[in-house]
Amino acid sequence: MNESIVVTTELTKRYGEHRAVDAVSMRVAAGEIYGFLGPNGAGKTTTLRMLAGLVRPSAGSATVHGLSPGDPAVLRRTGVLIEGPGFYPYLSGRDNLRVLARYRGHGPADVERALERVGLASRAGDRFRTYSLGMKQRLGVGAALLGDPDLLILDEPTNGLDPAGLAEMRALITDLAADGHTVLLSSHLLAEVQEICDRVGVISDGRLLAESTVAELRGTAKLLVRAEPEDVALDAVRAVTDGRARVDADGIRVDAGAARAPAVARAVVSAGADLLELRVDEKSLEEVFFEMTTVEVAK
Repeated sequence: MNESIVVTTELTKRYGEHRAVDAVSMRVAAGEIYGFLGPNGAGKTTTLRMLAGLVRPSAGSATVHGLSPGDPAVLRRTGVLIEGPGFYPYLSGRDNLRVLARYRGHGPADVERALERVGLASRAGDRFRTYSLGMKQRLGVGAALLGDPDLLILDEPTNGLDPAGLAEMRALITDLAADGHTVLLSSHLLAEVQEICDRVGVISDGRLLAESTVAELRGTAKLLVRAEPEDVALDAVRAVTDGRARVDADGIRVDAGAARAPAVARAVVSAGADLLELRVDEKSLEEVFFEMTTVEVAK
């Protein structure tokens, strides 16, 4: 794994008796898109606010670029979009970014680069209040990009977007990572995280349940076979897969990947069964998440 840009150890935030974040230990590597995944109220935003230096932890520790969150050297290398973009509605997109740029010590050229990068150069002169939700979110990412930071912390950047807006934001985030930015984003949209993230941390009720690649979390793909008569097909499948097959409500599940599909198909047909369906069956990230959180609630 590449150098870790973000490291937390037992990071905890309490509000009275409530633990909003409960002993979270996570790592974000340089150059990756890390998805912080969980339902609303799981502790995602509070964790990101601690990493941005906006909230002090109650216990545990966090480092960003090897320094404490909020350190001026860290802030210069970090772009943040948390809890939606806040801009002056009567100013244009360009003028809003100019206000922020002057505050941060950046020049007009930085503003134009950011607008170009998020695809708003042609609408930069329009007032912010005329922007669609997707454009407002992109301007928020543009604000985070001022100064060309190494790390981007984006809180629910796809929240509320329509399908076209989702596709635009997904493309923007993957392009930013391809350009060398490290992206830490939170989301409750599991399908979006599955599409764009290299690794994910799954959080529920303030606790980190898992941290892994998307592929590892989803597990090994299996084959699903539907055939009649089922008992004939099952014997045939077991014969060519060392017995790694079982029957459930959907059909015959085989502990084998796509490479074994041709042999399985030939075996079923050769045995005299009618092959109705054969497909690779892989759990979605959503299915994995609900399995994990259901187990957690049941404990």
